[in-house]
Amino acid sequence: MLLETGEVDINTRDALDRRTPISWASMNGHEAVVKMLLDTGKVNINSRDTVGRTPLSYAIKNGHEAVVKMLLNTGNIEARLNGRCSQTALSWAAENGYQIVVKMLLDTVTGKLKDDSTDDG
Repeated sequence: MLLETGEVDINTRDALDRRTPISWASMNGHEAVVKMLLDTGKVNINSRDTVGRTPLSYAIKNGHEAVVKMLLNTGNIEARLNGRCSQTALSWAAENGYQIVVKMLLDTVTGKLKDDSTDDG
């Protein structure tokens, strides 16, 4: 497969919006492509396009719950990133009424906050 050759830049950006392949796959709900890109271990899952949108925000905005779950399960997603309009992943999910995604995001952010805390306060 082409990805296995190591000769492909999987974080390349398109000329118009500066979106990466993972952004396009997430935006369009292509679960198999998202999985394939994640499996390389080289994809920048927090890449931002010209308006500050991330693969996670695209997956949420377009209602691709399975893709959201895959991205969150990497443990490397920055769910608190926001775009130019100050919308976070959580605000996209809440605005669109995706209650399950809201819960997934809250669980993820809460888990990260707990991981970042120390016992001494």
